[in-house]
Amino acid sequence: MSITKLGMPKWGLNMREGALVAWLAEEGAELEVGDEVAEVETEKINGVVESPAAGTLRRRVAAVGDVVPVGGLLGVLADASVGDEEIDAYVAEFQATFVPEAEEDEAGPAAETATVDGRPIRYARRGEGAVAVVLVHGFGGDLTTWLFNQDALAAEERSVIAPDLPGHGGSSKEVADGGLDELAGSVQGLLDTLGIERAHLVGHSLGAAVAATIATRSPDRAASLTLVAPAGLGPEINGEFLEGFVEAESRRELKPVLETLFSDPAVVTREFVEEVLRTKRIDGVGEALRTISSSCFPEGRQAISIRDGLAALDVPILVIWGAEDRVVPAAQADALPAGAQVEIMAGAGHMPQMEAAHEVNRLLGDFLEAHGA
Repeated sequence: MSITKLGMPKWGLNMREGALVAWLAEEGAELEVGDEVAEVETEKINGVVESPAAGTLRRRVAAVGDVVPVGGLLGVLADASVGDEEIDAYVAEFQATFVPEAEEDEAGPAAETATVDGRPIRYARRGEGAVAVVLVHGFGGDLTTWLFNQDALAAEERSVIAPDLPGHGGSSKEVADGGLDELAGSVQGLLDTLGIERAHLVGHSLGAAVAATIATRSPDRAASLTLVAPAGLGPEINGEFLEGFVEAESRRELKPVLETLFSDPAVVTREFVEEVLRTKRIDGVGEALRTISSSCFPEGRQAISIRDGLAALDVPILVIWGAEDRVVPAAQADALPAGAQVEIMAGAGHMPQMEAAHEVNRLLGDFLEAHGA
């Protein structure tokens, strides 16, 4: 094999650098594509760097604690036929010639805004393919919910679109009743605006119920449906989490709430908490979240249901759930139609697309390929 660079990945629109927290593989380790090699801390969250190729980890270039720009060199993969002097020369040339990309380039394609029913709706697009994949975030989230997934799912034949729901992220903070029909209508309206007649729908938590609502009321628009830790399959939900998220006004109050989302609370960084706080302090966000929560989850219970709609659907369904979900219990998967493909992931909580991104991307990628994407 030729020498392969192990670089600092790009996760999300605004990532510019990452700090190396730990090496997860020793020099000389034999790696396969997707093996976990290093842990990196970003301003958003901790994440794992995966091997881009099969081969031997010949050199760990960055040291623990180093801050490396996006695209910078973490390590080098090569097989035994490549001499140490070649590795030395490769590293020296890379370090001498590497220039971090300009900020506007480094951020990748910028988020865009479309007007849907008179309201601005923000979205990010990756890929230029004719097959559309739409990623819908959950309550209190935004399009960065998919920061470990959107680029990985984009392919030559796919265009992967992640919108912000009304009341969230960079979209309008104006909501009417905040119910499923309104939220689903905003996503459908965006697809209409973008000229997308049919898409593979992927949703997380409340966003999964939104995706399912689109599929059930407009079956011809759904090529497939993927539900990640979905709401809408039973009445039980963590009402303390919902109330805590809406009402938290300080880092001290918000941090334990956000930790509830994950099996491993250590992945929630200080910067992650601060970013969520900044979003929550935007004018209109608190009122919008209260309206949506009151409509969908009154008194800490789920008032929404997608069970009957799913049972009547004739589209492929994939469900991914963290076994340690402390927000929506994975036992609610028992309410799914018999034909759904259900994957319960050990060691993951309510955010498996972040905590177990490689496995989620593999499952979702295989599912999409099997159904024409």
